[in-house]
Amino acid sequence: MRCARFFLILSGLLLSGCMLNNPKMTAAPIPGAVTEFNKWQDRASRIEIVRDDFGVPHIYAKTDADAVFGLLYAQAEDDFPRIEQNYIWAIGRLAEVEGEAALASDIRARLFMTLAEAEAAYAIAPDWLQALCQGFADGLNFYLATHPDVAPKLLTRFEPWMPLFFSEGSIGGDIEQVSLTGIRAFYGLPAVAAAQGPGAGGQALAQVDQFEEPRGSNGIAIAAKLTRHGNPLFLINPHTSFYFRGEAHVVSEEGLNAYGGVTWGQFFIYQGFNERTGWMHTSTRLDFMDEFLEDVSHQAGALVYRYGDTFKPVTQIQETLSYRVGETQQARTLTLNRTDHGPITGEIEGQWVATAMNWDPVPALMQSVIRTKQQGLAGFRAMLNLRRNSSNNTVYADADDNIAYFHGNFVPRRNPNFDYTKPLPGWNPAADWQGIHALDELVYLINPANGWVQNCNSTPFTAAGSASPDPEDYPVYMAPDAENFRGIHAVGLLDGAQDWTLERLLKAAYDPYLPGFERLIPGLVSALAGVDGLSPEARAAAAELGAWDLSSSVDSIAMTLAHFYGLQYLAAGDRPKGLSDMALINHFGVGSEPSERVQVFTETLQDLTQRYGDWRLPWGEVNRLQRLTGDILQPHDDAQASLAVGFGSGRWGALASFGAKRFAGTQKIYGASGNSFVAVVEFGDKVRAKSLLAGGQSGDPSSPHFFDQANLYAEGRFKEVAYYRSDVLARAQMIYHPGQE
Repeated sequence: MRCARFFLILSGLLLSGCMLNNPKMTAAPIPGAVTEFNKWQDRASRIEIVRDDFGVPHIYAKTDADAVFGLLYAQAEDDFPRIEQNYIWAIGRLAEVEGEAALASDIRARLFMTLAEAEAAYAIAPDWLQALCQGFADGLNFYLATHPDVAPKLLTRFEPWMPLFFSEGSIGGDIEQVSLTGIRAFYGLPAVAAAQGPGAGGQALAQVDQFEEPRGSNGIAIAAKLTRHGNPLFLINPHTSFYFRGEAHVVSEEGLNAYGGVTWGQFFIYQGFNERTGWMHTSTRLDFMDEFLEDVSHQAGALVYRYGDTFKPVTQIQETLSYRVGETQQARTLTLNRTDHGPITGEIEGQWVATAMNWDPVPALMQSVIRTKQQGLAGFRAMLNLRRNSSNNTVYADADDNIAYFHGNFVPRRNPNFDYTKPLPGWNPAADWQGIHALDELVYLINPANGWVQNCNSTPFTAAGSASPDPEDYPVYMAPDAENFRGIHAVGLLDGAQDWTLERLLKAAYDPYLPGFERLIPGLVSALAGVDGLSPEARAAAAELGAWDLSSSVDSIAMTLAHFYGLQYLAAGDRPKGLSDMALINHFGVGSEPSERVQVFTETLQDLTQRYGDWRLPWGEVNRLQRLTGDILQPHDDAQASLAVGFGSGRWGALASFGAKRFAGTQKIYGASGNSFVAVVEFGDKVRAKSLLAGGQSGDPSSPHFFDQANLYAEGRFKEVAYYRSDVLARAQMIYHPGQE
């Protein structure tokens, strides 16, 4: 958003006065599009956008569809490039921008749904959903029509069927789990680096190194009986690549009044709250996808696959994809293959691999929208019964003092005689999914006796401490999630605690203690103590670690030592097979050879000294937050200004996860993912909330809201959420209709 847009409009100022002589509204639209432009213009006049003092857009409209129009217009003002990139990727047109290397990503998108199939799905969607999708398209197209200075990379027009490709809000959705390597090999593409998905945030999703931050999120709900003021409390804390979501408030006269984080280009609040309910999603690790091996042959000139005693035809679709070569576009026509199990995504020893997963975009999008308007637990569970949110768990709280945790939502029912962790015999009907599990069959908790629930992408069997579900009651595929250090950290903070307030919950969410070092560091100190002739430098470093309280802070030298020692061990240590991430780190502390620990630590000290001149480096001097440009793939520069951050990695159990890494040309490490949007909510007579973004609302470096929340973020200080209209107007910096800012 341009700086000039952020001027204070007194509450008594008439909006009509601001409309006079507005060149955007008087300029002639594209010839032949007058009627459409006039419709957009008329629609915009019924929508009000209020920007508060942090640039958060508060959208007010009569209908839900008009609210969607306003929301997408406001999103485009803040970061149109991210909206466009998300849809270029989602609809399978990435290669038109990034070249032949991205063709596999485009093929993957079209294997599950072609553009024609998306249009057909939109055509049979309920009228109310079509109206929202049309509001999405109209809002973005009106933005482009009134901002001729904006030059899209590819998408000069948005269509109402596009949201069906991007329907549930998580990073990349389920489709990102389908390997591009198998697609490249099967469809005859050259092997190249993986294409960037929407949540890549500066590093390829396929990249695995010791700096890659574990992906995940935190959600906590606390019942009224444990709080000081007798009101339930709720923590919303997604961990994504930074700037992957903005913040918004959307209000209509049809019952919509939702506030929270919204993924760029989507028209529903993905993680947030209304006056009565709150919802937080954490990525699930349950098994909701399978691979089926297909026995394919030719019969009578047709391609068929064996299924029981019969043969079925392979569905084949001719799809033409374009890809960039220099400044020109070339086309490639491919035959995409599907069986009843799913699209063909690879081949294993001559047998085709069909990938089965949840792909039902209309009900998936319906579920994402309906969620935001629920007023209590009964309605929320009815929404969950659509069972199309396959990649997420849900933490829930409401004003009626209900708290709940739902592990997954879409779970295939499987035959226990087969091992679904391996490719399945597609020719055996007994291996097929036997429908999907009913909601009441899934792992869930409602109002547990302990008074709290949590999930940090960890096992559901510790979600409520001693009141958690029993794993013996569920099939293994329903909850294979391993425990992690964030889950252990959350349980330790919650178990037995009372007198909770909004501020105390915030403090807990930023607790600096790192349980991942509980065994790793004492094990190292013990190993160093057993070495004769330890160098003075190593002895001093060991003393630093031995006196450490295992908490991160900007001035902690021990945190620097522990972090880089842990990463070095993960990169170079001898790894026993079959250990979870948490078990491996603990093994490096208590199960590995002491001599190996000493060797890894010696290498760590040498590396730190070589890079920085001295290993005595306070954590905040190397662990930094920086935002230099509006680029989706952020550059970083040690010579440019940056902020010291005292948080640690979620790998070590930091709830306020700060995933930092070195970038090209840097020695310092810079945050790229983790604690990206945080909100705490108190449900009382009136809802109260505080929130924070990692950087700012806008992706425009010239905006005052590009990085205005960064200092607050680094210090763990939160802004009050303006939820009620009187509060919004009291903090208004600009009030306008779309197209008249």
